[in-house]
Amino acid sequence: SPASVLNNKLVGSCFIEGDFLSCYKEFLWVRCFHLFIVIHLPLTSCSACCFQKNPAYKKIFLKHLILQGEIPWDDKEFRMYFLSGAAFWTAVTYYFFLRDGGREVTWKDFVNGYLAKGVVDRLEVVNKRYVKVIFSPGKTPVDGQYVWFNIGSVDTFERNLETAQLELGIEGENRLPVVYSTESDGSFLLSMLPTVLIIGFLLFMLRRGPAGAGRPGRGMGGLFSVGETTAKVLRDEIDVKFKDVAGCEEAKLEIMEFVNFLKNPKQYQDLGAKIPKGAILTGPPGTGKTLLAKATAGEANVPFITVNGSEFLEMFVGVGPARVRDLFVLARKNAPCILFIDEIDAVGRKRGRGNFGGQSEQENTLNQLLVEMDGFNTATNVVVLAGTNRPDILDPALMRPGRFDRQIYIGPPDIKGRASIFKVHLRPLKLDADLDKETLARKMAALTPGFSGADIANVCNEAALIAARHLSDAITQKHFEQAIERVIGGLEKKTQVLQPEEKKTVAYHEAGHAVAGWYLEHADPLLKVSIIPRGKGLGYAQYLPKEQYLYTKEQLLDRMCMTLGGRVAEEIFFGRITTGAQDDLKKVTQSAYAQIVQFGMNEKVGQVSFDLPRQGEMVLEKPYSEATARLIDTEVRNLISTAYQRTQQLLMEKKPEVEKVALRLLEKEVLDKNDMVELLGQRPFAEKSTYEEFVEGTGGMDEDTTLPEGLKDWNKERGSEKEESTDEQVARQIKGGMPF
Repeated sequence: SPASVLNNKLVGSCFIEGDFLSCYKEFLWVRCFHLFIVIHLPLTSCSACCFQKNPAYKKIFLKHLILQGEIPWDDKEFRMYFLSGAAFWTAVTYYFFLRDGGREVTWKDFVNGYLAKGVVDRLEVVNKRYVKVIFSPGKTPVDGQYVWFNIGSVDTFERNLETAQLELGIEGENRLPVVYSTESDGSFLLSMLPTVLIIGFLLFMLRRGPAGAGRPGRGMGGLFSVGETTAKVLRDEIDVKFKDVAGCEEAKLEIMEFVNFLKNPKQYQDLGAKIPKGAILTGPPGTGKTLLAKATAGEANVPFITVNGSEFLEMFVGVGPARVRDLFVLARKNAPCILFIDEIDAVGRKRGRGNFGGQSEQENTLNQLLVEMDGFNTATNVVVLAGTNRPDILDPALMRPGRFDRQIYIGPPDIKGRASIFKVHLRPLKLDADLDKETLARKMAALTPGFSGADIANVCNEAALIAARHLSDAITQKHFEQAIERVIGGLEKKTQVLQPEEKKTVAYHEAGHAVAGWYLEHADPLLKVSIIPRGKGLGYAQYLPKEQYLYTKEQLLDRMCMTLGGRVAEEIFFGRITTGAQDDLKKVTQSAYAQIVQFGMNEKVGQVSFDLPRQGEMVLEKPYSEATARLIDTEVRNLISTAYQRTQQLLMEKKPEVEKVALRLLEKEVLDKNDMVELLGQRPFAEKSTYEEFVEGTGGMDEDTTLPEGLKDWNKERGSEKEESTDEQVARQIKGGMPF
C-alpha cells in the first residue's frame, strides 16, 4: 500500500541497504498510484517527512548516493526507470502544481467588482470554456492572481457582456476587447491515462509472467525472452551431499566417476579412454534419482545446470527447440559442467506415434536435443544426466551410446540398502535413550520389504509426527511401528462404527487370511492382524515378506491361497460372501494373469511371455490372437478356481482354529505374532525374521561403500598435487647438490 512506502522506516531501510534501484522502482509505481487517488498530496511530502523526522536518513542518502557514487547510472534498466519517472513527474508537477491556477469568480462578481470599477484591461476566452480577466497596468489585485469565470457558450457570453457594458454606460472605444486563445490544460493527459495504465499493466504482467522470467543479464523479459531456457545454474546452493544418499552405492560410484571425468580427464585420456557423453537414471518412483542428482550438484565442484523436461514445451511453436539450443549454449559457456534434465520422458517420447501424420512440437524439440547431444558441435566437456521412471517410452535414438552412454538403474533398495537409508533419516531425529540407531535401522529394514527411499523417509517423518502428537519427549520403537502401519494400511479409524454383524464378518475374514497364511509353507509370516478400519479397508493384516527375487509356481500358488482365505472363511462360516474381498480378488487376478501371460507357467498357453498393459493405459492391439486370448482367460479362471478349492479344503480342516482366532479378534481387535503362537502354536515351517538371518551369507552386515582406487579423490583436481610433488623434488635436488 502507499502507506507502507511512505513509512519513514521502510524508506530509510532502503537507503541503509543501498538497494537504490529496487527502492526507487517500488516508490515510483506506488507513488504514482497514490497521486492519482489523493491528488492533493504534495509531491515532496514523502522525502520531506522522512528527512524531517529522521535527519540521519538524509545524511545516509547523501553518503551512499553522492559521496560514494552508488547511483547505478550504467544500469540500462535504471536509466529507463529514472528518465521515465523524471518525465512523468515533470509533466504532473507542471500541470497540477507549478502552473498558476488563478481565482474563480462568478459573473455577478466580475460585473460588480471589476467591470464596474474600470480595472479590466481585456478579456481572454480560453478554449471557449472560461474567460480570463486581464487587469489594467497598476490595478492588479494584491494577491497577484488573475481571476476567471466559466461560460456556457461564446454567443451567450458576448450578449451578456454587451448588455452589462450598456447598463454601465461603457460605449465605443471604452468597451473591453475580447481575445480568443487555446491552452493545454492537461485534459488530454487525463483522457489518455486509462489507456496508458492498461498498456502498462499488460507489459508489467508480461514481464512478470511465466513467459517473462528470462535469465538475468539476458535483456528484456516477456515475450522477447520466451525462447530462452529456464534452466538454473547451481554452484554452492545445494546442501545435499553424497552422505545423505544411501541404498544405491553402485549408482553413486557411476555418478562419482562422471564428476571425476570432468575434474581429472588426464587420468582417462592417458589410457585412450573417451569421456562419456551422458547417463540416464531410471527406476521406480521414489528410489532416489533426483536426490542423487541433487547430491551431485552439492559435491561436484563444477557448475551444475538443472532443467525439467516439461519446461521445453510451451504454447508457442518453435519455443522447445529454441530453449534446447539456448540450454546447450549456456552449458558450453560453463564447461566443464553437468547438465541434468529431470523427467526427460516429457520431451523424449518415441517419435511417430499419435501425431496423425504431422510433426509435433515435441518431435521438433526431441530432434534438436538429439543434434545438441551428438551432432557436429559436441566437442565440449558437458556431461548430460537425465532422470525418468518410464525408460520404455523413450526414443531409441536418444538412448543409444554417444548420447546416453550409460543407463543407471536405481531399483528399490534391498534390506542392507534400507538399513543404510534408515540410518540417514534417523540422524536428525530425537530417539529414546534406550534405542540404538544401528539396531533400530536394521529392525526397521526387516519390517519394510519393498519400501523405496521415499517411503522410508515418510516412515521416519510419520514416527516423529506421531511422537509429537502424543507429547512424547523422544521417539520410541512403538512410534516407528505405528508409522509403518500408517504408511502401509492408511490412517486408523477408531471412530468408524461397524454394525455387530459387519464386525463379526470382518473378524472371520481376517482370521481366514491369518490361518491360511499360518499353515501354508510359502506364505508370508504374519506380524499383526487387526479389525480396526484403516484407510479404505475394514480390516488390516501386516506380513513379513521374504527377501527374495525368484518365485516358483508353488510359492505363487500359496500366496494366492492366503489372499483368498478371507473370502473362503466368509463362505464357510456364514454361507454367503460379501464385497469385502474386492481388493483380494484383484490381487489374485493380477497374479494369475502374470503367471500365464508373462512368466510362461501354464502348459496349454506355453513358454511365451507378453507384456501386460499398465493400469490406465489404452490398448489398441494385442500381441496375440483372439483364440490365444480366450485360452488365457480360461486358464486364468482354472488357476484361480484351483487356488480357491485348495483354500477351502485347508480352512475346512482348520475350522476350529479360524473360529478361535476370530473370537479373539472380536475380543482384543488387534493380534500380534505372540497371540497367534498362543492360539495356534508355533508355525510348522522355519522362517527368517531378523536382519542377521536375512543377510546371512552375503559377506557383511552393511552395504559396501568402499571406493575404487581411482575414485578416492573423485571431486578434486590432482594437478596441484603433481606440481607440489615436482617442487619438492627440485628442492631435494638443490639441497643434495644434484645437477638438473
